[in-house]
Amino acid sequence: MRPLNAFSGGMFRARHRRILELAGWQVRFGWPGAAGHVGVWGQRPVSARGRWVARTTGAALITVEDGFLRSVNPGASGEAPLSLVIDDLGIYYDAARPSRLERLIDAGRTDPAAPQLMARLQATGLSKYTPMSRDASAPPPRGYGLIIDQTRGDCSITGGLAREERFHEMLATARAEMPGTPLVIRTHPDCASGRKAGHFTRADLREGETLFDKPCNPWPLLEGAKRIFTISSQLGFEALIAGREVTCFGRPFYAGWGLTDDRCPGPRRGKDRSLEQLFTAAYLDYPVYYDLWRDRLTGCAETIEALALLTGRASSPERAGLVLSGFRSWKRRNALRFAARLPRKPLFRDPPEAALDAARRNGAALWVWAGKAPARILDQARTHNVKAALVEDGFIRSAGLGAGLVDAASLVVDDLGIYYDPTRPSRLEHLISTAAELPPGGPEIARAEALMAQIRTTGVSKYNIGHASAPDLPRDRKIILVPGQVEDDASIRLGTTEIADNRALLTAARQATDGFLIYKPHPDVEAGLRPGHVADAGEIADHVARNADPHTLLTRADEVWTMTSLMGFEALIRGKRVTCLGRPFYAGWGLTQDLAPVPRRTARPSLAALVWAALIAYPRYVDPLTRLPCPPEVLIERLAMGRLPAQPPGRRLLAKLQGWSAGHGLIFWR
Repeated sequence: MRPLNAFSGGMFRARHRRILELAGWQVRFGWPGAAGHVGVWGQRPVSARGRWVARTTGAALITVEDGFLRSVNPGASGEAPLSLVIDDLGIYYDAARPSRLERLIDAGRTDPAAPQLMARLQATGLSKYTPMSRDASAPPPRGYGLIIDQTRGDCSITGGLAREERFHEMLATARAEMPGTPLVIRTHPDCASGRKAGHFTRADLREGETLFDKPCNPWPLLEGAKRIFTISSQLGFEALIAGREVTCFGRPFYAGWGLTDDRCPGPRRGKDRSLEQLFTAAYLDYPVYYDLWRDRLTGCAETIEALALLTGRASSPERAGLVLSGFRSWKRRNALRFAARLPRKPLFRDPPEAALDAARRNGAALWVWAGKAPARILDQARTHNVKAALVEDGFIRSAGLGAGLVDAASLVVDDLGIYYDPTRPSRLEHLISTAAELPPGGPEIARAEALMAQIRTTGVSKYNIGHASAPDLPRDRKIILVPGQVEDDASIRLGTTEIADNRALLTAARQATDGFLIYKPHPDVEAGLRPGHVADAGEIADHVARNADPHTLLTRADEVWTMTSLMGFEALIRGKRVTCLGRPFYAGWGLTQDLAPVPRRTARPSLAALVWAALIAYPRYVDPLTRLPCPPEVLIERLAMGRLPAQPPGRRLLAKLQGWSAGHGLIFWR
């Protein structure tokens, strides 16, 4: 690891320092030797001392800055970055001298993944920082000329060989070259928030011109423009990705390569480079990216997905406030980890009708635990313009039972219904129908296929309990696995028809096949916490697998018969044939043998498309270690490695008391 004598305080911040360490630099105080390295942050005035030290000692100067995909919120908010650029020649926004990025662009490498990553960047709506998702934005009507304002004194303006007065020259040029076209001046977010000053005010406007200072994701704004005018903003490069004509009045890193209309001549460059070559250099080869869950360096593609997840969570409806109903006291603190950053303290109100009234009065969103929700609560919420959702545990939940008071690591938040209720549409049903249209070679399907492989390799299931042993099985008979369920569960009440209890399921499977029947009781039933015991299960089935590991049983089985159990979905992931006597979320799509009618579901998604919808797009996940929002891949790693925090002692005691009370016919925790 090379010593880096830092002369900018920001480089000693925890995240910045850690990224530099992972990139091979040991950040420290002190005077460098002639063969040493001096680290400074950008070209701000505070870095002048470090530059002087480098010149005086002959040490090499290393300039550090945020990368082009930084974070959800701006650095001024205090949020740590997910990427840095570390430049040993200059810095990308200083066109007066070479930079490492300029050398990389000049080399002309094209990464095969560049087109797909650019499309993904646009689809997810990501920029340097993206506090608002595409869906939450309201850009002006399409067909305008877009002028990009920047903050006064920004280093990229002087570094881009421009003067402050060039902003008004740019506006005058836009007026002259786009007569009769509405002009929109996009205010920099730091200026709109009042943190910094920009170059334009409403006094500068003429008729047909708009100062757009509303919160808005940049991509819809760029896509709605006929043409973009900029000094040196990163939005100019994103406009190129969006297929727009870009006129540059400064010399940003993407100017001078034949892709932009350049009104500011500069030294060097002059070679024609493709958009893919610029993207490869600027987003793939120049920055270093940080994986905040695994504490290691990662790549551009992984960072795009991480920021898409974090931006989506930050833009969730509850960012305006949240009222929750039907959540047991021990679940409340954990449930809030799945919400966006809340502007004020959340409210817990019961019954749901009182919670709806509180949400309406406070302009807040409403979450209702699905099992405690009245039938029409979502319809009532829409009547009052309240953004409401039903909440339930996700499909990869934890290492332990909810009935054992183990916190969930995933929740589903459904604004249309709930996945286990086939009598009405749900958000999951909508996502599965949409996923059926995903291109087979697209990034969503590739990710889902990799996720399925990860699940098969690790053996992770919903609860991840039970021992791994399995009985000796005959080789001349088909192995049929029948998972039992909790008989008062809502998925049984709403998702079954003629077969609605475990004994009836087991009997139906026995009558339909001469295979070797393995019956696996539900863990909550085995623990005595919920109803569903089958007294004569051993007489109907060939083997009763008590306290068994689901993955081991699924690996050995040829087929699964179920009412609505999630084990049917887990069996599909493992390539098993599944027969459904009820209507679970994964039935009716052409992937299962369905013995009960399933309404509405006419789409025919692939298994990977179903997995993308059910495990990637639908649930929210929280990393049990960092307590940060995370993708399913991270949670599966944690569960597979057993890297989970211990249950609080008080919770363990309450769980034992709960088990004792259930054994005596007492129920106090529900």
